[in-house]
Amino acid sequence: MRDSLAMILAGGVGSRLNVLVSHRAKPAVPFGGIYRIIDFALSNCMHSGIHHAAVLTQYKPLSLMRHIGTGAAWDFLGRTREVKILPPRTGDAASDWYKGTADAIRQNIDFIEAHFSKEVLILSGDHIYRMDYQDMVRHHREAGAKVTVAMMTVPWELTSQFGIGIVNDAGRIVDWEEKPAKAKSNLASMGIYVFDTEYLLRALRQTTEEDFGHHIIPKALRDGELFSYHFDGYWRDVGTVQAFWEANMDILNSSSGLNLGKWGVCTNTDEEDIVYDRPPMNITDTAEVLNSVISCGCVVKGRVLNSILSPGVVVEEGAFVNASVLMHDTVVSKDALIQRVIADKNVRFGQGCSAGIPADSASGCPANSLYSKHLYSGLTLVGKNAVIPDGAKVGGNCIILPNVRAQDWPSSKNIADGETL
Repeated sequence: MRDSLAMILAGGVGSRLNVLVSHRAKPAVPFGGIYRIIDFALSNCMHSGIHHAAVLTQYKPLSLMRHIGTGAAWDFLGRTREVKILPPRTGDAASDWYKGTADAIRQNIDFIEAHFSKEVLILSGDHIYRMDYQDMVRHHREAGAKVTVAMMTVPWELTSQFGIGIVNDAGRIVDWEEKPAKAKSNLASMGIYVFDTEYLLRALRQTTEEDFGHHIIPKALRDGELFSYHFDGYWRDVGTVQAFWEANMDILNSSSGLNLGKWGVCTNTDEEDIVYDRPPMNITDTAEVLNSVISCGCVVKGRVLNSILSPGVVVEEGAFVNASVLMHDTVVSKDALIQRVIADKNVRFGQGCSAGIPADSASGCPANSLYSKHLYSGLTLVGKNAVIPDGAKVGGNCIILPNVRAQDWPSSKNIADGETL
């Protein structure tokens, strides 16, 4: 894989993750306790023997750039190994930021040309999966393809969310539908591509089209150069609040196929809010912990069930955390009840408060009134540095914005189902 170059797209806004991306890029969102979403693409590159990779940033890149650092966490260090962060660029006009995935690669053609490669892998920095790219590149070469798309079978009802390929017996893609209303196939693109380098450079220079799925892939189809690579492992796009929560819960399900230890996922543990100078976890004799991930620096005196706790989380005596994802240094005070909540870093749940508890679970919980497509299944989302006061009650499908303080709450201290503060 010394002659393959990886380009990792990590500049998208990811607005469907709502407050989790209000101050960071989607690939920098914490996941599974000590990891970030970008760790999966970088770890895959490391395990696949890729020596040169680039991460294309744009939207709020600071935390992502800090996390990647020198690349040492993924063994991208030394004279012959590197991961480069390619920051946002402008085109001829000052407002010309990346207009799409293909445009992002086009604006970095000089980086591709400066690194000899037979193939260029185009990867997304916001997917949870484990793939050996060596197998895909080998398949690409054996097929004599100019472009190979990683594809997997999805339920028919989800085909409208993907690029869909119709494949012949030789693995050649003979037809392509981008997010069709009624699909001819349920073989879906994963947004992972292998391009013959010269073909990619030529295709980018011959057109000003902006997106791979809508423009470059259909061109390769017309040229008769498009092949598929079938993947049957675990893969999830965590671009929505619901998908993000479900993927975290999959860590706790031994039959889900998501196995962080077996996959060998690496992260930058030198970051101060991960494990740097943190003590071991402390689970006291008053605690009850079942089927949960408890990270270093956590102190648990209450009950934690089916939940993910990032470093430094404190669950005080009498508190109960269920089916929740609590990020770094969040505090759940005495006798608080937290259920189906995703809380960003440094959140404080006050004594005796409750969050994620619908007013009447039997009658159903209304979707969030402002973001009905983001929160609809009863999950509640709490932004970074927010404070939930003592005794407050927060329903289901609620959003507490970042930096909300105790004085910002209504006098009732109640946030009804589907509301935002």
